Amino acid sequence: MIMGCGMSKSKRLKKCDRGSISVPAVTAIRAALLIQRWYRQYAARLEMRRRCTWNIFQSIEYAGEQDQMKLYSFYGYLIEHFKPASSERKLISRIFHKDEICCDADWETYFCYNSIQVPESYSGPHLTFPMNLCGVSNLVEAFKHKESQLHPRYVLQLLGETWRLLRILPNINLVSACHNKEITICGDLHGHLEDLLLIFYKNGLPSSEKPYVFNGDFVDRGKSSLEILLILFGFLLVYPNDVHLNRGNHEDHIVNFRYGFTKEVLGKYRVHGKKILKLLQKIFSALPLATIIDHKVLIVHGGISDTTDLGMIAKVDRHKYVSALRPPKQIQNGVHRTKTRQTMDNEEIGGPAEGRRRVCSWTCDSSISSQRHDLPRRSLIFPLGSDHINRSVKEELKRRRRLAGYDQSYGELKTSDSQSDPELDETTDTDEHRWKQVVDMLWSDPMPQSGCIPNEVRGRGCYWGPDVTEEVLRRHNLQLLIRSHECKQEGFEFCHNGRVLTIFSASNYYEVGSNRGAYIRMGADLIPHFFQYQASRTRTELTLRQSVGWIERSALRALREQLFAHKSVLISAFQEFDPDHKGTISLSHWASATERVLNLGLPWRVLRPQLVSSTQCGMVDYQQWISELSITEPRLEILDDSILETMYKNHSNLETIFRIIDTDHSGLISFEEFHQTWKLLSSHLQVEISDKAIADLAKSMDFNKDGSIDINEFMEAFRLVDLSAHT
Repeated sequence: MIMGCGMSKSKRLKKCDRGSISVPAVTAIRAALLIQRWYRQYAARLEMRRRCTWNIFQSIEYAGEQDQMKLYSFYGYLIEHFKPASSERKLISRIFHKDEICCDADWETYFCYNSIQVPESYSGPHLTFPMNLCGVSNLVEAFKHKESQLHPRYVLQLLGETWRLLRILPNINLVSACHNKEITICGDLHGHLEDLLLIFYKNGLPSSEKPYVFNGDFVDRGKSSLEILLILFGFLLVYPNDVHLNRGNHEDHIVNFRYGFTKEVLGKYRVHGKKILKLLQKIFSALPLATIIDHKVLIVHGGISDTTDLGMIAKVDRHKYVSALRPPKQIQNGVHRTKTRQTMDNEEIGGPAEGRRRVCSWTCDSSISSQRHDLPRRSLIFPLGSDHINRSVKEELKRRRRLAGYDQSYGELKTSDSQSDPELDETTDTDEHRWKQVVDMLWSDPMPQSGCIPNEVRGRGCYWGPDVTEEVLRRHNLQLLIRSHECKQEGFEFCHNGRVLTIFSASNYYEVGSNRGAYIRMGADLIPHFFQYQASRTRTELTLRQSVGWIERSALRALREQLFAHKSVLISAFQEFDPDHKGTISLSHWASATERVLNLGLPWRVLRPQLVSSTQCGMVDYQQWISELSITEPRLEILDDSILETMYKNHSNLETIFRIIDTDHSGLISFEEFHQTWKLLSSHLQVEISDKAIADLAKSMDFNKDGSIDINEFMEAFRLVDLSAHT
């Protein structure tokens, strides 16, 4: 009985325990669901903020590129329509002039480094040539620890050796992946040396066992563009068979004027900077345009178009495109231009027009397609057999041009004697078509829709759709297109049904934490494997919300600068929706007018809470809003409002023009050049600016009264600063 009662009590306790546990379990599940729902909403809001931030950065970036293209096209029009004697034509011609050194057969005398002495006090790396692994490794370590910049003698010598190698390479490099040797592919670096060093740390230095393809845009925007070039060129000289460099749209001296590389070089090498920049012009135009892995994977910087023809690309004279922003003129007044790149090459090899047929078809498997593999590892002396142990660069160049006369891409042989030289016979239309092919490879972007349309966002190249991808890959028997040119938040992105892959290697591109960088490793199976990273650790301690907030504030700061620079135009646009002059407009009208003026394609209604501090009954007080943008005025008293706003809106354009017309790279321009620049810009913008206003501005900027203006001081005096960032 007692035992039975005890058992009964125990059972009752167990039932009671189960009942007491079941109630909190239901509550816990409900709480978990609520937390999950809240977190999903929270994450979705953060993602929306992140995407808006990304759109702001990208829209402002592309608007700047488009602005430069419009300005450059305008000057191209002026140079063809101004009378020959006009001072404006003389000024504009500086932008398009053919560098006299680039067309001179004895350019090596000009770039001679022998007279430049390396002092005993120099503590930086010492280089010996032919370049070796020890030398380039020391260079990497010196730049890594920021010990000292490379002496200008070594810079010029390294660049000269690089040009001698690049000039004999084909337009399209052919490489092969092996089972025991994966190929590493890197995208845009944009002067971010820390990203390049991190790639080398994680993946290993370039070598014969670890080949690399660097897909252009090595320079601009970042602070260490020159160091990146010197490192890459050093490895190229040591491993010419295993390091491959494609040209990007920023390997262009006109683009460099706007985006910082020119300023960087002149700041680091004040005495020899001009020679370095001239030599880099030659190097940029000598960079190959594409790389193909195992005849199946095409690597180009920008992309393709519906007219892309790799056979034509393989045969174009890429050296003519010192700047890809404007087609080179082949025929002027019925007479072929004098002292061209071809003339220089013919003078060097002592032959006639055979010089232009140095590039073989990318499709052939003969000894022609493996020209690059004849290159040595450490020298530009080419071993070609027992009876030709030490051929000179000139002799090897001649031999390769002769070999490249055989074009097997169409199943037939074409020797240099079988037809006349194409440059002497070609029409302007043909040359422009070839130029567009090059531009499309450097500037184009993919789009989700079918078709191919002009890329009006960037101002050059095209947008191409998945149908174009399928057709171009089918036509050339390819399976994958790898390109760069666009910053991606994760460092890479597939599109067009997995047939197009974008790779971007500059992390923190817009702002610290804005994006990851990535690189690809690809083996014999040609399957890409991705490796992501973020070079900076300064934000690693921040939460996701804090990180998004930091990047968002940076983007909004840049957007406020754009709004402030267009304030008078914005007010006029707002007044169109305010016929009664009440000073207020609806939110929809505010968003519509703002987009019409800035044309950035942004979701203004979504951004309104971050841009407009207060509204009343859904109405915006636009006068108050303009005054609250918190942007500083210039450090000088400018009486002419039209000049002031033109300065703000066209800050980058003016700096670009000033650096172009500063032909001696002294950092100074004369009053006359300053006046002509402003008159040309006002013509381009169709804004009336009086001569007196320009003269007054010039005098106010001549701080030491020597009749010239310091470009850096002028630009800094008008640099916009968001006061809200300092409060």
